[in-house]
Amino acid sequence: MITTQNETVTSLLNLVGLSAEGEYPRLDALAQAEHRYLRDLKINVGNVLNSSQNLTKKEALLLALSVATNEKHQPLVDSLTTAAKQEGASDAEVAETIACTSLLSTNNVCYRFRHFVGKEYYQQTQPGIRMSIMMNPVLGKEFFELMSLAVSAVNGCELCVRSHEESVLKHGASEARVFDAIRLASVIKGFITLL
Repeated sequence: MITTQNETVTSLLNLVGLSAEGEYPRLDALAQAEHRYLRDLKINVGNVLNSSQNLTKKEALLLALSVATNEKHQPLVDSLTTAAKQEGASDAEVAETIACTSLLSTNNVCYRFRHFVGKEYYQQTQPGIRMSIMMNPVLGKEFFELMSLAVSAVNGCELCVRSHEESVLKHGASEARVFDAIRLASVIKGFITLL
């Protein structure tokens, strides 16, 4: 197994709390070729999780957890849950992160369909999807909207991205904070592709 023999891969996996003893065939392929992308990936993951000027460490870990949940990567979900709790995330905040991700995955499918088809009937018909967790989120309205935006961006829902970006700014976030959240989501999504 190459991953246990490659310092960059081992360091990268340690950043997110994953064991280098696992099987990562795509990372192994890059490690065997001593591909320079591994170093870039390690730097990118480290930067988005540890060096944001606009997100706390806990927020970065919860956003990464939402992407890992969305992408159904259970080992990463488990390691990020542990890391987020070590940074002070409560069980309720972790549960809400998971719930937010599920809700946005639901909404993203519905609203992408409306956008793709573009028929007035679908535009005018209420989706009928309960969203009570959005009313008084444990994470706070601004961060819940930021997480909703990140998940919507990963899922490629233009209408949801526009709506949540507008909402998160109205709740006091800066464009720099929004961009850091989206950069984090994109880096974690790309990292999961190699897991």
